[in-house]
Amino acid sequence: MENPKKDLMETNPRKLRSYSFIWLIVCIFVLVVCAILSKAEEKDESDDSSMQMIYSVLVEGEPLAFRTSKNINSKAMAYEAKKIEAIHEEILGSTLENGSYTKLYSFKHVINAFAVSTTPYQAKKLTKAKGVKAVEEDKGVKLMTTYTPDFLELPQQVWPKISNDGNRRAGEDIVIGFVDTGINPTHPSFAGLDLTNPYSSNLSRLNFSGDCETGPLFPSGSCNGKLLSARFFSAGARASGALNSSLDILSPFDASGHGSHVASIAAGNAGVPVIVDGFFYGRASGMAPRARIAVYKAIYPSIGTLVDVIAAIDQAIMDGVDVLTLSIGPDQPPVDKPTVLGIFDLAMLSARKAGVFVVQAAGNHGPSPSSVLSYSPWVVGVAAGNTDRSYPASLILDGGQTVQGVGLSGPTLGAPFLQHKLVLARDAVRTNGSVLQTLNREIEECQRPENFDPAVVLGSIVICTFSDGFYNQMSTVRAITQTARTLGFMGFILIAHPRYGDYVAEPVIFSAPGILIPKVSDAQIILRYYEEKTFRDKRGLVTQFGARARIGEGRNSVFAGKAPAVSRFSSRGPAFIDANRNLLDVLKPDILAPGHQIWGAWSLPSAFDPILTGRSFAILSGTSMAAPHIAGIGAMIKQLNPSWTPAMIASAISTTATEYDSSGEVISTESYDINGLFSSNHFDHGAGHVNPARAIDPGLVLPAGFEDYISFLCSLPNINPVTIRAATGVWCTTTLSHPANLNHPSVTIVALKESLVVKRSFQNVSNKTETYLGSILPPNGTAVRLIPSWFTVPPQRIQDLDIEFNVTQVLNQFTFGEVVLTGSLNHIIRIPLSVKTI
Repeated sequence: MENPKKDLMETNPRKLRSYSFIWLIVCIFVLVVCAILSKAEEKDESDDSSMQMIYSVLVEGEPLAFRTSKNINSKAMAYEAKKIEAIHEEILGSTLENGSYTKLYSFKHVINAFAVSTTPYQAKKLTKAKGVKAVEEDKGVKLMTTYTPDFLELPQQVWPKISNDGNRRAGEDIVIGFVDTGINPTHPSFAGLDLTNPYSSNLSRLNFSGDCETGPLFPSGSCNGKLLSARFFSAGARASGALNSSLDILSPFDASGHGSHVASIAAGNAGVPVIVDGFFYGRASGMAPRARIAVYKAIYPSIGTLVDVIAAIDQAIMDGVDVLTLSIGPDQPPVDKPTVLGIFDLAMLSARKAGVFVVQAAGNHGPSPSSVLSYSPWVVGVAAGNTDRSYPASLILDGGQTVQGVGLSGPTLGAPFLQHKLVLARDAVRTNGSVLQTLNREIEECQRPENFDPAVVLGSIVICTFSDGFYNQMSTVRAITQTARTLGFMGFILIAHPRYGDYVAEPVIFSAPGILIPKVSDAQIILRYYEEKTFRDKRGLVTQFGARARIGEGRNSVFAGKAPAVSRFSSRGPAFIDANRNLLDVLKPDILAPGHQIWGAWSLPSAFDPILTGRSFAILSGTSMAAPHIAGIGAMIKQLNPSWTPAMIASAISTTATEYDSSGEVISTESYDINGLFSSNHFDHGAGHVNPARAIDPGLVLPAGFEDYISFLCSLPNINPVTIRAATGVWCTTTLSHPANLNHPSVTIVALKESLVVKRSFQNVSNKTETYLGSILPPNGTAVRLIPSWFTVPPQRIQDLDIEFNVTQVLNQFTFGEVVLTGSLNHIIRIPLSVKTI
């Protein structure tokens, strides 16, 4: 029998050629695709090689501070430190290609990790390496007083209880660490020489071992009895390639001013005269003026990296600081892990485990909800509020009408008698022959002196306009002052533009008389008067400037109005657990402190804010300014109670806070409406405004330790215990029945369904037995019961309390209340309640 396939092949040669051609095309296509993919992979790796990033790598094994040996500086510990570093080197050497990385740090003391500069491609390899628990990309970090001691009643109510010498002993022998931009060692706020009250040179009783590193502008001898230690960390900044040699000084010296400002608020010397441009604004004092200062510079004018900050925290804990102030932090939450397990929060957990009271700025992204950048219950997140002090300025028009504004400048020449010509910026444009320049925002905003006719503006008060250049952050008040100096303005006015509405005006120290007019209604008063007195020809060109005015004294403070109020910029809760903003059963912010228009020490180069260049003091606003207030108050509590844990200090500050302002009403908050004040809630102000006089004698505190925070983490939903073990090095041996059962000085329940019992344990830290009676303001939609409703607790004993919640109405939104425990010896304990019924 013949082969039919053979017949087919013989009789259909065309089909055979067609099939062969098709197979050839398919093979060629496959080869081309493979080649393209291979080239793409090569290209990706090639592109990757030039894309160096910075990563923090968490490694298995307990850090040195938590091992059995108590002396971290012993030879045995030095040997252990070398072993840890060798493990880090082994992981890198066995995982990554030679020459593909640069190790920046080995963190060994409070966290076992290392920092490396490498490519994303190489970083992926590290995630799979034996002994590596987590890899986190470095997203960078950002920066987040003459009156506040009086506003907080420290001289009257707190300093005398520490010593009969008042401020001369407040904070004695407590070391406050500052991870920031460095310090200005020559500033009088940090002077160590006081012949009538010298600092002790016996540092052994401080249990602190720091170092004074030297470098440009920070010579040997910069440290003293006050400035105890100063270090700087720059490996991450240098690896980023963003350092500017003219600005980014590689020493503990503060080139920006921010670090000096923060340090002076917490621990600056008492009674330092604040003199700026020859004007005396008062005397500055820190919260704890006798506390010692340890500086850990990790932020530079051009760049701040998280790995430098972690290195600074690690060293601060090893040195033995009592309090750690972080007016800095990541500017966004971690994207690939829970917020409470980011390396920054883990470093703060390690600090808390080491017995350090940690204070963190809550962030400056308010008033948006869930904008807070402080998440973890083991750190005190501080919101910012105002005081009742302001610096009003005034513009007096010819005829006597006065328009109120803002500014920190002296009056115009000849005040209060001489008036000066008013000139609208657009009416002073330089001509090109007989042709006027085309009007643009730079002219209206007075940004460049070459835009103006010098003869018109000389000796005049020029009206500039706040328009899109300021909103786009392309224009600055500093440019106005430079224009004014160059052309000889008598003064300037910056008025609001009706198209953009009112703007937020903060006092700025002007080198020439100036005033900010932030309200459109006030700007229109000025412009109407100007047009009434100004004569124009048919083309609209000015033929005669008839308007006259003077700028009044703007440097004198006024004390009036309700205070405190939560500042607009202060970040708001609720806290969240991940980048998707799923909520966390923790109240954030924790506490409210002064952070608006705060005077503090400054550094002459002022690299961040050129308008302050050459000045020794600055007035600033931000949660960066609020955090050191709490740090200084915490230092005084630690001084009075050396055995207290960080949780006890945090509890004392929280449970004694007040929700009421100076008028006896609930604290208000600024919001999107520039001119409005609204009722605040716990997500605006935390437990309330700090009350130092009550915080130093709280009656009851809520103790919590490292194991409690691990149990809290293990009780969080949707987090694998293996992830917690990898991040903290601790297994989930115990869990809480609900995350809200962490023994924290507030109760936050993000999803209350039907009922829940939350437990709290209180320790009597007074020296007398006291009876407490409980009362409740229940959040809307709930019924709340205390079990027991009253109790008597002896000194140093623990009293447990059950708080039973029952849903009475499903509201699907947060409502707020509080538990109040009133003691027979006049102690009052407040526990804020924040509940969302579902």
